[in-house]
Amino acid sequence: QVQLLESGGGSVQAGGSLRLSCTASEHISSTYSMGWFRQVSETEREWVASEDPGESNYADSVKGRFTISRDNAKNTVYLQMNSLKPEDTAMYYCAAARSNTLMMRGIIDYWGQGTQVTVSS
Repeated sequence: QVQLLESGGGSVQAGGSLRLSCTASEHISSTYSMGWFRQVSETEREWVASEDPGESNYADSVKGRFTISRDNAKNTVYLQMNSLKPEDTAMYYCAAARSNTLMMRGIIDYWGQGTQVTVSS
């Protein structure tokens, strides 16, 4: 069973930056979509960004501020978050899915345990 381990969360002031990392315990095929979600309420986990080979996609709320990248040799995906806003405060989860379509529909093969991001005004 693949495990995804996130790191890099923390507390920052508005306008600041954080870089999240997610490392898989074993190799995940480069054909898999890797991405990030965040928990915005008790019942809703919102898609933030994902990367397929050669293509990155972002939610409108983070476009232009967040950048997703991937290092297949290290089994790691990153989320660089700049110009952070208080509304970005959430638990962020790494995810792996068989395609970007499945990723954005929330049909996920593997989830990380989450890392907390808190942005103060």
